[in-house]
Amino acid sequence: MTSAFAGRFDDFSHWRAALGERLDELSACLVDIGLDDRPAGALLAALRERVDGDKLIVAFVAEFSRGKSELINAIFFADAGTRVLPATPGRTTMCPVELAWDASEPEGLSLLPIATRLDDVSLAQWRQRRDGWTHLPFDKSQPEALSVALRQVMSTRRVTIDEAQALGLWHASNPDNSPLADEAGRVEVPVWRHALINHPHPLLRQGLVVLDTPGLNALGAEPELTLGLLPSAHATVFIVGADTGVTQSDLAIWRDHLGARQGLAFVVLNKIDALRDPLATPAQVDAQIEAQRRSTAHILGVPPERVFALSARQALVARIDGDAKGLAQSRLIEFEAALSVSLLPQRRQLLGRLTEDAAGQIQKRAARHIGEALRQQAEQLLELRGLRGQSSGRLNLLVQRVSGEAMEFEQCHTRLTALRAVHARQGDQARSELAYDDLELEIDRMLAEIRSSLLKLGARKAFAALCERLRERLLRVQVQLHDTQDMLGGTFGVLNAEYGFGLALKTGPNMTRFVEEISLIERLYSQYLGLGDVLRLARPRFTAQLRRMLVERISVVWDGSRNAIEGWNREVTSHIDTQLIERRRGFQKRAESLTRIRGAADQLESRIGEIEQQDRQLRQQLEQLGAITRSLLRSASGAVDVELPLGDVDVRRARA
Repeated sequence: MTSAFAGRFDDFSHWRAALGERLDELSACLVDIGLDDRPAGALLAALRERVDGDKLIVAFVAEFSRGKSELINAIFFADAGTRVLPATPGRTTMCPVELAWDASEPEGLSLLPIATRLDDVSLAQWRQRRDGWTHLPFDKSQPEALSVALRQVMSTRRVTIDEAQALGLWHASNPDNSPLADEAGRVEVPVWRHALINHPHPLLRQGLVVLDTPGLNALGAEPELTLGLLPSAHATVFIVGADTGVTQSDLAIWRDHLGARQGLAFVVLNKIDALRDPLATPAQVDAQIEAQRRSTAHILGVPPERVFALSARQALVARIDGDAKGLAQSRLIEFEAALSVSLLPQRRQLLGRLTEDAAGQIQKRAARHIGEALRQQAEQLLELRGLRGQSSGRLNLLVQRVSGEAMEFEQCHTRLTALRAVHARQGDQARSELAYDDLELEIDRMLAEIRSSLLKLGARKAFAALCERLRERLLRVQVQLHDTQDMLGGTFGVLNAEYGFGLALKTGPNMTRFVEEISLIERLYSQYLGLGDVLRLARPRFTAQLRRMLVERISVVWDGSRNAIEGWNREVTSHIDTQLIERRRGFQKRAESLTRIRGAADQLESRIGEIEQQDRQLRQQLEQLGAITRSLLRSASGAVDVELPLGDVDVRRARA
């Protein structure tokens, strides 16, 4: 019995596949046109990779024994006919588990030992390495091989308190939230720090990534989980038990790790089957469930419609047995519908907007390329048609004129060299504001301010000041980009007027979205720097991990902004180079045509016919480009055909 989420995710995957086919058609069209435009090719290749590699990350967070693993099984893996993730009473998932599919990696379970917490290597860095992990391949001959292998994530061992403290899993300053010691003074800790499951399940192959996180102790012990993995999730599902209600540890998880992500968080009130009472009427049971649901929403401070009461175990059994009535009674379908409606249209809109933007840019560049070729051919046709009945002396004068125009055109090299030098210098100035060394110095300055503040009470203020300084850097870069764009626009206008270029300046990158990303980081991370985190901030290990995570997270913003600047600079340079090549080629063709015609008078009509044929081919290519681009836009947005501009070059002039 296929889940509602799986069905909608299949539809989303089919849409992505169709979008990829349209992108391939556009790529083939550019080859036919002969457009040798590196920025356009790179943009199209990057978009194709983004569409193919798009991931949908859903994180499940809960304290122990809330039915989290069972919920994951019911939503995503019921078609396996058994439990994929272990779900037994008590503590099961002892370390974060990621389920995904990477065709370049072998199928199996990869486990990172808990001892790696002693090394000064981040979890993100470990993910890029093969060594240090324990790899367990699945036995494909056994249907339950995946489930058997996953029992490894339940493994624990006992260590001394000193060992647990060194691992960051026991804190003398906060013994109430640390594991209890046995009679021998030893405490239980997980064997593994992180688990990666590479499994070709249909949903995982289509780009779904499921993150299964353990309880409060593990969340607090692994800052990289809360500072890195959870913020990257497109949705977070927080599970509480209907039989227990919202406990203090549940509330701590929500307050410390999820509260700032309410817009992306769903709350599941699981185990409603425990509330069913044979001595109560169905209406009384429903009223009790509804009261529990509204109470949960009130305690967590979320709208009631974001809280879903259900029974994951009943849903899993019903799906395996094909019991439609039992599935309806489990109430899982309503939650799956809300999850898919919230996530999948959002991903589709994002990819659709990226495709529309890229298609518009590529179409304009290709149309400009064709339009410039048409314009040059129109000039040749006017020249050649004017030669009908003319003398050889007239031909000689035209050859000399074309040669003179070509020599005059080459004089623009001096201006272009100066333009490129100024452009490069301004680009270096913009990038210097976004230097990675300066970024680390800014973060170290923040940490120094935290360490110097009394009882670390100024941590949130210091972090806010850091984010403000980073935003100011991005805004200074925006001003520099505006100055560069004004300079280029004025120079392009002069070159177009004096040398017959068709230069058109694309609007420079907008730093606003990177400023907003810094603000988002501030909102997500500031929750870990409040009064309740004073003890954690006093630990060198936590502050070291916080520094590492901030460097990694903000570097992503820095990478994006630098790439946007460098991409724009490359595109401007490539546009100038393409115009140079096309103008030179035009002069060469004109000179060759006149030379051939001067040598044999009967070549005139033949050459006119060749150019007219090339003109028809170019117009056909322009129509083909428009048709393919419209088809791509229909796939991206579902809109009807729209009339697309031919570009910045007015092709109608070529029809003269």
